[in-house]
Amino acid sequence: MIKIGLTGGIGSGKTTVAKVFETLGIPVFYADDRAKHLMNTDPSLKALVMEHFGKEAYKNEELDRKFLASIVFNNKEKLALLNSLTHPATIRDAEEWMSRQISLYTIKEAALLFESGAAEQLDHIIGVYAPQDIRIKRVMQRDQLPVEEIMKRISRQMDEEMKMKRCDFVITNNDQQLVIPQVLELHKRFSEESK
Repeated sequence: MIKIGLTGGIGSGKTTVAKVFETLGIPVFYADDRAKHLMNTDPSLKALVMEHFGKEAYKNEELDRKFLASIVFNNKEKLALLNSLTHPATIRDAEEWMSRQISLYTIKEAALLFESGAAEQLDHIIGVYAPQDIRIKRVMQRDQLPVEEIMKRISRQMDEEMKMKRCDFVITNNDQQLVIPQVLELHKRFSEESK
């Protein structure tokens, strides 16, 4: 089975593209959602988070995301530490999940595919590209965040141009080019490749 990565910066439209693949019957692994789930359910990961961030990282056995965010979002070293704890667990979980799927190919959607090392486990990487001004506008509407906060988040991600250069395929999601035909073209390609 072919394993495909799907990545892009904040507000690029990764999830939208992933949903189109899902409507075509392709299973999608959402790495961010799974990471949050694992931080609540994986005993060894929970232990590591408490060891490095304190028992206050959990309230009533549930991850206190606000507490953790207050630590990592303004401290690159702490964010890198948290990622170094969650990425291996999420990569393992994705490998197990992909091995259980019965389809022509699977997709792993993750913002940090290259940064986490997960890209090395995948056969192809699709990048979802949108110009920064469009991404900022989308995130402002979606998350009700001020521009400064969005820019801070963008600055913590790999440069978008560099990320797209590392991808095997790029879907342009700039509100001018239609996304569905681009997805259908890739779907056809991967389906033929996996036969």
